[in-house]
Amino acid sequence: MEQQHPTIHTLKIETEFFKAVKERRKTFEIRKNNRNFQVGDILILEEYMNGMYLDDECEAEVIYITDYAQREGYVVLGIELH
Repeated sequence: MEQQHPTIHTLKIETEFFKAVKERRKTFEIRKNNRNFQVGDILILEEYMNGMYLDDECEAEVIYITDYAQREGYVVLGIELH
């Protein structure tokens, strides 16, 4: 059986949220599900401030997904920092 490789998604994230993810205080992302996120996907989170890339990033794996109590088309991604 062919093993599927996870999809890698590069996403912008504002500094205050980026720092919380890097410090492992924030273990989720709420995102529009226009990328068909799946458990096992990898997120490359790029730090942005006021629309400018700050040359820092981190990698996290999607370990859980739910759309419970979210706006139409949005999901909560449970993430684990690598």
